[in-house]
Amino acid sequence: MTADRAIVIVLDSVGVGALPDAADYGDSGSNTLAHVADAVGGLHLPNLAKLGLGNIIPINGVMASKNPAGCFGKMAESSVGKDTATGHWEMMGVITARPFPTYPDGFPEEIIREFESRIGRATIGNKACSGTVIIAELGEEHVRTARPIVYTSVDSVFQIACHEDVIPVDELYAMCEVARSILVPPDDIQRVIARPFTGSPGSYVRTAGRRDYALPPPHDTLLDRITQSGGTVTGIGKIEDIFSGRGITESIHTVDNQSGVQTTIDAIESGQGTLIFTNLVDFDSVYGHRNDADGYAKALQDFDDALPRILTSLHNGDILIITADHGCDPTMPGTDHSREYVPLLVYGKAIGSGIDIGTRSCFCDLAATLAEALGVSGIAYGESFADLLRLPINQPAHFL
Repeated sequence: MTADRAIVIVLDSVGVGALPDAADYGDSGSNTLAHVADAVGGLHLPNLAKLGLGNIIPINGVMASKNPAGCFGKMAESSVGKDTATGHWEMMGVITARPFPTYPDGFPEEIIREFESRIGRATIGNKACSGTVIIAELGEEHVRTARPIVYTSVDSVFQIACHEDVIPVDELYAMCEVARSILVPPDDIQRVIARPFTGSPGSYVRTAGRRDYALPPPHDTLLDRITQSGGTVTGIGKIEDIFSGRGITESIHTVDNQSGVQTTIDAIESGQGTLIFTNLVDFDSVYGHRNDADGYAKALQDFDDALPRILTSLHNGDILIITADHGCDPTMPGTDHSREYVPLLVYGKAIGSGIDIGTRSCFCDLAATLAEALGVSGIAYGESFADLLRLPINQPAHFL
């Protein structure tokens, strides 16, 4: 199976069931997609169902298709962890064997002192907390004192929240760059995240100015291999941040799922590029982390409504992959990511349909498959399933 171009859309956090080691992460019984469906009395996702979503796991309201137009399966994460970067890196060919450091009791005093010295301001916070909770708790003090709010979570993140009217976004970004330069081994936190917000006491709201400052992948990814071979990679959403700009030819930051979908359609319709790589973050950041199953369900239905426009925009030689990077079950205790399998849906006008890809043992299988399909070498990990996708001799090209 070969392809002229690949489009990968990551539905951030849309997991499909606890991995065998989920208990080690405190995530036994998690199942983001199935639990969201149950919480709202069933999902209505007819277009994803046509591709084969209901064939992956039982989902309330989403029937298994007798003749899926797509190929379907799920993937297990081999890396240690359950964060965004680890998941994205693995699907592009990098396995993370050592967990990134976390600080559930706050950052060491020496880190905070160094950070404060470098930015010329004292800070407040320094604890693990939900982002919306901490700005509600400390936002007024921050506005009064102009001290940045520093906080973390169970993930390997150093987050800085500032009101845009108190500390301009450009200054917040500069603070994040300072933090990134400080956080070296053994304190090599995976991501520094800018969290600007606006509003007044009782109604603070985080803005779309979030920016992630991630560690670069430890070795070449599929993105690097594509660009090194003369191809181009368009990163949409926070893809550039996740990969620290590595292997990205063009980056387009978006403000929400809707703009991410439209930007992806525009990129597909252009007919240009080798890989279009999109992250739709609202599932995770707006709904999963806030335990909002109703909002999560609505976001899934909105994506399903947009899916026909995505499929219509595909060119004959395109291959579309819809997957996720981890779970974030809004029905489980806590507000953090969950260690889950992720869905795998594959569609193209010139590949087979209705094929059960099975349970892949590693997200890197996606990188290996795309490398083979796009004629790119150098992916060290993963087993390609490209042969499974070949159009049978007697099967015509399919169209939704």
